[in-house]
Amino acid sequence: MRYIISGAAGFIGSHLSDRLIEQGHTVVGLDNLITGRLQNIEHLLGNPNFVFIEHDVTKPIEIEGPIDGVFHLASLASPVDYLKHPIETLESGSSGTRNMLELARKANARFLLSSTSECYGDPLEHPQKETYWGNVNPVGPRSCYDESKRYAEALTMAYHRVYGLATNIARIFNTYGPRMALNDGRVVPAFIEQALRGANLTVFGDGSQTRSFCYISDLIEGLVRLSQSDERYPVNLGNPAEITILEFAHCIRARFGNKPGIEYRPLPADDPKVRRPDISKAKRILGWEPRVSLEEGLTWTIEYFRKHFPDLE
Repeated sequence: MRYIISGAAGFIGSHLSDRLIEQGHTVVGLDNLITGRLQNIEHLLGNPNFVFIEHDVTKPIEIEGPIDGVFHLASLASPVDYLKHPIETLESGSSGTRNMLELARKANARFLLSSTSECYGDPLEHPQKETYWGNVNPVGPRSCYDESKRYAEALTMAYHRVYGLATNIARIFNTYGPRMALNDGRVVPAFIEQALRGANLTVFGDGSQTRSFCYISDLIEGLVRLSQSDERYPVNLGNPAEITILEFAHCIRARFGNKPGIEYRPLPADDPKVRRPDISKAKRILGWEPRVSLEEGLTWTIEYFRKHFPDLE
């Protein structure tokens, strides 16, 4: 089959490209490289089953030939990036989603939207299940990301209802692994980068806020299964194993001989206090749940950063 992946040079997009090509499919990858990196896909550039087009999905595009599926992953997903580029973030969720939906509609192709657990905001329900409507500040500093994804979900459902387009919506929870950007502000690469440098680990607030970390290979498996399903409403994809940020900091410290200290800083505005997916729907519909433990995933992730950023140590 022939797939289009927007955001193909990003963390998740590059791994999804790998998976589809391994399965014998052809991938056309789109990315404007605002946050995506060519290093993530350089191993694919000579592959006859992979074509890369540098393109901003907020602009329309025509792609010749048959298209069987469109994965819309283009987004500025890290706090550092979307706070620096709030308008581009909103555009990728609005006009970018519209353009990718149009590409799928014209080709009569399937469409998958990568949405986010941030649709739940700072949740009043815990753990979060798909029927929860969320607690989002529509005008806060994080709103450019949260609301872009909520709008993208609404637009995706509208295309399904109006045109009968076969659509899927994945609400992705905290995911980590090789090819993450060290400086993107998310806690896994941030702690690893600080530990490699011998610096203190930065914990915001008192560290009691929780996160649930899903390894990239588990997420990719969930995305592929969801893209082949008939479920049109959002599905949570994430690891329900919950851990506080302070506990996670001590986990990282233990990997580095407990040498890094901990430095506390004020909690950013609208930072979610808890985050844990209810994945009962994914288990029931997709037969999916995470397999990789945090211990295993961190080993592979730290090895990747040590290999690719040797100057840090």
